[in-house]
Amino acid sequence: MEEIANWVAPLATTIAAMMTASNLGSRVTGFGFAVFTVGSLAWLALGIVTGQQSLVWQNIILTALNLFGIWRWLGREAKIEEGGKTAQRESQALPAETLFPASMLCKAPVTDRQGAELGKAVDAMVGARTGKLSYVVVSNGGVAGVGESFRQLPWSEAEMAGDTIEASIDAADFERRPTVERDEWPAR
Repeated sequence: MEEIANWVAPLATTIAAMMTASNLGSRVTGFGFAVFTVGSLAWLALGIVTGQQSLVWQNIILTALNLFGIWRWLGREAKIEEGGKTAQRESQALPAETLFPASMLCKAPVTDRQGAELGKAVDAMVGARTGKLSYVVVSNGGVAGVGESFRQLPWSEAEMAGDTIEASIDAADFERRPTVERDEWPAR
């Protein structure tokens, strides 16, 4: 048992950390916490077998926290995401404007009209008084956030198309736009 726990504990913990750190949505994060639970149970078993009381107590607490993470991300957050998707889907059949969850402005892929990917939305700026969308900040390039660049996409040049933000400009025009610093976005 000790040999199995020696392999499962660090492997499960590493995989779970990658899953939760990747920020790929509530389901992946929730399953990351499930894998963390496997890891904390393996560490707990290792602590019991080797007589390390501090490892035992630490992983009893971590198991409880991981179970909370599973509830939070596979239960609560998944239901909230589903609520937004349901409203979006049902609003498409109504004569009024189609709705979309505002959370899409922080994670949706951004494409041009031909479907070429321009990047990924990371956030948006909204008028405090009017509630009107001013622009979306789009990240492109790089790997795992290293080497990426950010550009402003005015909302007047974009619209939601399902789960994607569709820009009215092409990839070449988008690339000619000036970059914005990740911590200094335009006020207009």
